[in-house]
Amino acid sequence: MLKKYKEKAIENNLNIYFIAQGDNNYQIEKEVVVPANPTCNCYSVAKVFTVTAIGMLYDKGLLKPSTLLTDILSKYLPSDIDEKWYKVTIHDVLLHKTGFGCGLLDIDCDDASLYPTFDYLQIVLNTKLKYEPGTVYQYTDAAYYLLSRVVYELTSIDLEDFLRPILMEKMNFKELAWSKCPYGYSMGATGLYIRTEDMVKLGILYLNKGIWKNERILSEEWVDMVIKNRYEFSPIKDGWYAKGGMRGQLLMFNYEKKKVVGCHSFLEKLPYDIFMQ
Repeated sequence: MLKKYKEKAIENNLNIYFIAQGDNNYQIEKEVVVPANPTCNCYSVAKVFTVTAIGMLYDKGLLKPSTLLTDILSKYLPSDIDEKWYKVTIHDVLLHKTGFGCGLLDIDCDDASLYPTFDYLQIVLNTKLKYEPGTVYQYTDAAYYLLSRVVYELTSIDLEDFLRPILMEKMNFKELAWSKCPYGYSMGATGLYIRTEDMVKLGILYLNKGIWKNERILSEEWVDMVIKNRYEFSPIKDGWYAKGGMRGQLLMFNYEKKKVVGCHSFLEKLPYDIFMQ
């Protein structure tokens, strides 16, 4: 099947670098379509890795979806912070319903050198919220930068370093690196550089309800919560759940087919359909 994906990519003149697939038995294959650097930016697919870190904190009893963001980040709150911030929950942030009226900290599109300060957290917390938290969807990388800072505040470990033992020691990733803000915190929303076959491993973890090779990494409760609430993994069609990233990055899995597919590419449109076999 993987060779058929490659054939379709070539047939449709798609600028896909790598395609990988895995199954519930941890069998992973990869095909090279257009040769590229082996470690690629997965852009917004990074968000499901951040969701996974939040799940680990949930499993440790350190937070709940209902936890107020300001309770965790209390020492960073500006004196004149918008009162609506005191209503924002972790659930709201995971769903991009923080209350923002526009995108913020979208470093893949912005010229970050023009930001008014090196302190990205203050940029976000000084923003006046246009909407009541939990009411309006506004996709923005600022939300997942906040979650990165939540991980650090509750563990005293940066998001990348918090996940590294799980990903590299238990799940045997080859390499990874995460873009940082000027103060050294992982962006959380984007800028995660990994190999395609390693990206697929995260899909296998969710396919197997939080278990990796007989070891539980995430509770089944959290995995079910991710699917139910659409914490980045969203249903598309025919039983597939997917998370896409800018310029054609993709991670998707299907419980019925017991299958995971991922790709790194440089495309205007995500190639969901060619992988739904």
